[in-house]
Amino acid sequence: MCHKLTIAIPVYNEAENIRFTVEKIEKEVIIPHIINIVYDTETDNTLPIVYELQKTYKNITLVKNLYGSGALGAMKTGLETAQTEYVVITMADLSDEPQTINEMVKIAEEQNASIVCGSRYMKGGKQIGGPFLKGLMSRFAGLSLHFFAGVSCHDVTNGFKLWRTSFLKKQKIESMGGFEFSLELVVKAHLQGEKICETPTIWTDRVAGKSNFKFRAWLPNYLKWYFTAFKCKIFSIF
Repeated sequence: MCHKLTIAIPVYNEAENIRFTVEKIEKEVIIPHIINIVYDTETDNTLPIVYELQKTYKNITLVKNLYGSGALGAMKTGLETAQTEYVVITMADLSDEPQTINEMVKIAEEQNASIVCGSRYMKGGKQIGGPFLKGLMSRFAGLSLHFFAGVSCHDVTNGFKLWRTSFLKKQKIESMGGFEFSLELVVKAHLQGEKICETPTIWTDRVAGKSNFKFRAWLPNYLKWYFTAFKCKIFSIF
């Protein structure tokens, strides 16, 4: 079978979640795909469950974090090791809806898009749970960049996106914190005139395990790329 899609899942002690997540992906994603599970160390409690899953699902590969440890390194590894035309990063807590990936691929092919964003803030999208302040600021960032900076999606901060690997190969990720790399790449695509599309998705806060999202520590990094997005708009005025 020829796979066109890699689904990269960063993990850090996700033994409580990984089995259900993989099984749901295999049930709902109809696009031929590979699952790359990116881990930091051999002591991660996710690994024994993955070894069991590999007996049933031959499309699962374990990939060690190329950058040692940490969420950003794991996600960069997931993007950089993808050998397919498209790659999606999704979390092991199943906060993202796997079935949305089918629509992402369809849109990317029909619109020749470099990025297809899973959007919580467009019609049909929704966010369930999560810290109030984080959600409010994320919504403000997405909608303000859409309406005032001209970014062609409503949800720039959601890490749940489909990336065309030919686009990724032309980019250098500068982010040093964590999930803001997703905003960085959307802003760069916007400034480079790349095609950005979106589709509604429903995000649900995790019910098991601990999130590695460090909102306060990463906020300055988000702000850097938020203001960078307005460069094109400012230059067009002058």
